[in-house]
Formats: sequence, structure tokens, C-alpha cells
Amino acid sequence: MAETDLAAPPADQLAAMNLNDTVENHAYSDRVLIKSIVGRPDGGAGLAGQRVRAGGWVKTGREQGKGTFAFLELNDGSCPGNLQVIVDAGVAVLSKLVATGTCVVVDGLLKVPPEGTRQRIELRVEKVVHIGEVDPAKYPIPKTKLTLEFLRDHLHLRSRTNTIAAIARIRNALAFATHSFFQEHHFLYVHTPIITTSDCEGAGEMFQVTTLISEAEKLEKDLIKNPPPSEADIEAARQLLSERGEAVKQLKAAKASKADISASVVELNKAKDNLSKLEERFKLKPGIPQKDGKIDYTQDFFARQAFLTVSGQLQVETYACAVSNVYTFGPTFRAEHSHTSRHLAEFWMVEPEIAFADLQDDMNCAEAYVKYMCKWLLEKCLDDMEFMVKNYDKGCIDRLRMVASTPFERISYTEAVELLEEAVRVGKKFENAVEWGIDLASEHERYLTEVKFQKPVIVYNYPKGIKAFYMKLNDDLKTVAAMDVLVPKVGELIGGSQREERYEVIQERIMEMGLPLEPYEWYLDLRRYGTVKHCGFGLGFERMILFATGIDNIRDVIPFPRYPGRADL
Repeated sequence: MAETDLAAPPADQLAAMNLNDTVENHAYSDRVLIKSIVGRPDGGAGLAGQRVRAGGWVKTGREQGKGTFAFLELNDGSCPGNLQVIVDAGVAVLSKLVATGTCVVVDGLLKVPPEGTRQRIELRVEKVVHIGEVDPAKYPIPKTKLTLEFLRDHLHLRSRTNTIAAIARIRNALAFATHSFFQEHHFLYVHTPIITTSDCEGAGEMFQVTTLISEAEKLEKDLIKNPPPSEADIEAARQLLSERGEAVKQLKAAKASKADISASVVELNKAKDNLSKLEERFKLKPGIPQKDGKIDYTQDFFARQAFLTVSGQLQVETYACAVSNVYTFGPTFRAEHSHTSRHLAEFWMVEPEIAFADLQDDMNCAEAYVKYMCKWLLEKCLDDMEFMVKNYDKGCIDRLRMVASTPFERISYTEAVELLEEAVRVGKKFENAVEWGIDLASEHERYLTEVKFQKPVIVYNYPKGIKAFYMKLNDDLKTVAAMDVLVPKVGELIGGSQREERYEVIQERIMEMGLPLEPYEWYLDLRRYGTVKHCGFGLGFERMILFATGIDNIRDVIPFPRYPGRADL
């Protein structure tokens, strides 16, 4: 790992260090974070002589000196570096400590190890406070090298591996960077709904949210257990109601006592309630309720069809058209039966919207945001990035540096197609044909950014036929003010546009797409009342992690991947 691979500092540097430096316990845990020891510039050497409590999981452990002591490499997830721990046999039963995956909490003295060792500091254990044992024969995450595909079958334990823990810290850093960027630029963070009645993309590949199925199953079981009344039961209840009504009439006619009439009325009301319940139950039919041969969604939980969102964009626009600069950052869902390394059924999107802004502003914001995240990782997550360089992608740090420091190329869609056609003419072969009007495939995007320009590329002004209804129609009536940010390794990272603010134009576009107007009436209201030019974009958060780390499969950069056939935990 980055920290433990470095040699110990020379003796004269050690002498110059302040050996009275102190390391604080974690604010809400009776232990010192391993990062606060080995993550220091001196690798922890300046803390020699201090007593600390450390806890973590054993990465590797081995008994030495014929069983007189053991070396443990301890990691608590706070950084990629391990803390070397030395335990004497007189302190604990060593065989219980050395298995990979064992959780230990120890008290001990920090010491500078002998010269020639990789570590700059080690912990000599004086007391073992806790042992969470592991049976090595059954533990599914041994210290041998495991494939990322294998780890997908052990989601609940894979975060104990170096790779998944490093990805988790990189993901955390990028999330922190996202909020920092938008907060620094005076954007308001808005929580958009996960359950929606709008299809933002118009693609129809949405997960439906319904209680009709569970309610139908519940009713079916209930009808088996308590069969509905027969017509004879209904008729008998009607007869009883008639008799009870007649009895009340007779008592009133006979001028009976108030108490007798009241008692008879009570019986009459009971008969009414009983008939009402029987008639209601008589109407119950097993299965999902239908009306005119179609599913009756008025009987559903929300009294209409509802879905898991594919984007928070439409909803967050309502706030952009009131408080100007906003962003949403949350999970989105797509019921697409895709098994590629680039698709998930549940994924996270970062979606800003900017009022009083056009496509040029949109591109400027997207470029600045991507550069900000790259710089953030280089400044605050370099140790984890060095781990990725060593184990997965030798060029990922160089790629971050290039993106952080290089102006993005900007070309129109038409220019992009011309460049691709030129590449074909000189011998480049693409699996997908190139012509004006196509939706650029990943191979086209990666050619532009990796081969032609060798840096990020923003392609703008796409044909209206391949873009969503809400994108602003350009004066040529053929293209819309859309833009995609393409980066090496993944292709499209961001998709955005200036939104169509003209009421008549967007209404026509919705109908052109074959979408019903009714669900979008609220969206049209934003154009009816105080319309304003505005723009925005969406960044696929997992794609940003793929770009940063060099990991190949998107299922390995989200903690709990959901894809066709799999929704573990």
C-alpha cells in the first residue's frame, strides 16, 4: 500500500521530528484511527513512545519465533495503509489472532521498527481488548487474490478487501467534492422524489411502484379463508333488514316506550351495517382490479400509475424556476434488461439546473465540475489513487491530472460526425455505422476523446430526433441545444442541455414524442407562468468513478449493485 511501501526516514530526520506529537482518539470511538498514525507525512514515526488503542481487521497475520510472537497487519478502513502490530504469546493466544478477517482491538506502545523494514512505525501490544474470531476454513474472503466477479457474490463482506474499500473512499471523496463544488457556487441542494408519475426520458423503461399485486394476493388468501357471501346470504340479510324495519314501525304505531323503540332501532342499524358489509364483500373478486378491460389504477396506492424515477431533473427544474441555482444528487432507476459492464438498474445521478443560463453556461459548469472532482481526488485521495495505479490502471492518476489541467475540446455534433466519417475513409473500422442522425455509440465517443483529441470533448447541438422533448429547439429546427461531455475510458460522462422555455414549442415536442400531455401539465406551468431560460445536466456518478479508478465493470463501483437477476441484500 502507498504508506507502507515507503522506506523509514533517515535517523537525522527522525531526531529532528517532534517525538512529543500526540494522536487523538476518534471523537466518537475509544480508539485511534489507523489513518491518523500511518497517514502522517512521517508515516507515524513521530508518534513513537505513545500508548494508543487501535482496532481493525487482520489483513495478514503470521506467527514467528516458533510461536513466541505474531505479526498482524491491521486495517480499519480509514486509509489503504495497514498498521503493523506485534503481539507476544504471553499477551494473547496467537492462533486466535492471525486469521485473515479477525477483528481485534489492542492497547499498546508505538515504536519505530528496526532499520531496513518497510514500516515507519509499529504497535507493540500490551493488552488485547477484543477478538472477533474467524474460522479460516469457512471465511469466504481469504487473503489470496480474488476476482471482482467473485466478490460480487459476497457483497456483505467484499468491503473488507483492499480494492472495494479503496473504491468506497474514492466514491465518498467524489460525493464530498460534488457537494463542495455546488455549495461553493451557491447552488441549493434539493431532494427530488424517488417515486414519480413522470417519465423524464420518454423511454418507458421504468420500474413500476404498485400495491395492487400484494393487495390482490392478500384478498385471494382472505377469500379462501373467509369465502364471500352467496346471493342467498344477501337475500337473507335483506329480509332481516326488512323485518327489523317493520318492527320499529309497529313499535312507533303502538306508541311503545322510548326505551323499547331505541332498542329496536339499534337492531335495525345492526341489520343495515351487516347488509352493507355483505354487499361490499359480495362484490370482491380475486385478481388485480380492472375497468373497461384495463388495470384500474384508481384502486392503487397513489390512485394512478407510479414509477421509480429515472431522473430528478424535471422536478428539480421547479426549484430552478424559483430559487435559480439548484442540484439534486440521488438514486435513479432503469428497468433495462442490459448485462453490459456499463449498465445498472439502480445508479446515482448528479443533476444541477441553472436559471438565467444557456447552453454555453451549461458547458462551462460541466467542465468546471469535472475538473474540480479530478483535482479533489489528486489532493485528498492520492493514496487510494496510487493503489488503483498499482493494481488496476497505471494511467489513472495521469488521466486525472490531464483532465484537471486541460481545456476541453468543443465541437458540434455535425463536426463530430464529419470527423468520424473522415476516420472511416482512412481505414478506421467501427461496429456501428456513422451518419448524421445517429446516436453516437460508445466506440465513436471514445475515438473522439482517446484517439482524435486525446482529452475530454464536449459535443453539442444534437439532432432533435435522438434527444428528449425538454431540450431547446435550435433555429435550424433540426437540432436541439444539447451537449454531452465525453472523457477517455468511459465515453459519455455527462449529458445536458438548455431546456425549452417556450410554452408552445415544448407542448408540440411532447406530442411529437407520443407522450400524453396530462402528466406534464405541471411542467408546462413552468412555461405558462414566469418562464425563464435555464439549463442543466446529469452526471452518472458511477461512470465518474469508473473514469477515475480505471475499474472496468460498473458493478464494482457501487456498494450494492442491482442488475437483471440480482438484487442481493
